[in-house]
Order: sequence, then C-alpha cells, then structure tokens
Amino acid sequence: MTTTMDKPSNQAAMQHTVPAYGAIDLGTNNCRLLVAVPSEERFTVVGSFSRIVRLGENISSSGKLSDAAMDRTVDALKICAEIMEANGVKSYQAISTEACRRATNGAEFLDRVSRETKINIETITPDREAELTFSGCSPLLDNDKPYGLVFDIGGGSTELMWIEKANTS
Repeated sequence: MTTTMDKPSNQAAMQHTVPAYGAIDLGTNNCRLLVAVPSEERFTVVGSFSRIVRLGENISSSGKLSDAAMDRTVDALKICAEIMEANGVKSYQAISTEACRRATNGAEFLDRVSRETKINIETITPDREAELTFSGCSPLLDNDKPYGLVFDIGGGSTELMWIEKANTS
C-alpha cells in the first residue's frame, strides 16, 4: 500500500526489519519522494510524497530560480526529510533536473537545500535523465516489437528515446 503524506505522523512511521531506501525527483514543477523496502525480488513502497512546487516558474525570462519558488521547494523538501527520517531511510538518491540545470543560481539553491534539509541533491544531465526514464519504463515495453519510442515530458524538458532491439536471430 502506498501512503501519501503531507506531514509525517506517528502512525506513518514504519518499523522495518530491512533498510528503507528513498528516492527524490526534484523537477521543474514537482517534488516527489518514494520510500521503499526490499521484499523478495521487488521493492514495496511504504511512503510517498508529491507536491507541486513550480521551482522553474519564470526561469525562461529571468534565468534564475525565484525566491518564492525556492522557498516553496525547500518547504517541500523539509517534509521529504521528515518522511525519510520517520521511515528509517539510511540511503537515498536525490536528483534535480532542468530547472536546476538552467538556473544561474541552481548550485547556490542546492547548497541552501543541503544546509536546511540535510538532503544532498545531484543535478543530472539530460542524457542521465533519459537513461533513468528508460530504465524505469523498460519493463513496460512489448518484447515482441523490434522498436520502441519512449517520451519523458517534464515541466522544463522533454527526453525522447528510440529503442532498437538487437537482432537475436
């Protein structure tokens, strides 16, 4: 069962016999968190959070992240940090995408995030973003088809992946 939380509560805190892992995706419009624990051959999601933060608002005209957008995003990331702590997350991966890539003050913003939330976020390249997208949706592709096209339409960028399977005959 996926639990979406605005604020962690005592009921939301999970006691796990195995370590919990976290993943944060900070996009141009959304901040998302998943917390999962391994079970058998898969992961079970035990917590999640999503908030529209509009981090990239007005970036095309100003070239930088606005104070209001950064404040909204830091507030959301503080909730992510609380949820990860409540669920005993010891290891996580946190990435940012187009807004932080394009903003002249993106690195300074991520320094602020680290200071205020203790979450360290890596800004990934468009190629890495496409790789992660493909990795996440490759199980959904039809194995009987020799080609595939995957779209990742985000708030600030779009990645397209053309997949051509190797001829195994």
